[in-house]
Amino acid sequence: MTAPRMSIVLVSPEIPGNTGAIGRTCVALDMELVLIHPLGFDLSDKRVKRSGLDYWPHIRLAEFPSWEQFIAARTPRADQMFLFEEYGARSFYAPDYPADAYLVFGQETKGLPPAIVAAHSAQMVNLPMRSDIVRSLNLANAVAAAAYQALRGQFR
Repeated sequence: MTAPRMSIVLVSPEIPGNTGAIGRTCVALDMELVLIHPLGFDLSDKRVKRSGLDYWPHIRLAEFPSWEQFIAARTPRADQMFLFEEYGARSFYAPDYPADAYLVFGQETKGLPPAIVAAHSAQMVNLPMRSDIVRSLNLANAVAAAAYQALRGQFR
């Protein structure tokens, strides 16, 4: 039996370059990449591959037609789910992330859909920023920061 692994979940990502870069991060950290449709691009888009470089064939990729189908298929526990939004009530530094955590991110321009936020408000976290000039981070950067924070205890 293999050890549980964390997953990065992108809900309706819009920018192919971000998804490619996130895929590369997933390979580097041995995480699964879960894509929730609809996507704002086709996975064969050369910008996905360019950002993911030659690592794309090594990505453990799962796709689901909708959030509801993802939830039905994976049945994640509440303590496995961490939804990242700028208005999350607690810092992403606060939780202890289980080895099988799902780190969930929304669209680059809209974030997570309101229905998902309402259903999982207790699992919301944010990436703190010191400047009030910046509204949000680039999705690929936010995912990388969150992934390394979630894995912090495994690199000792």
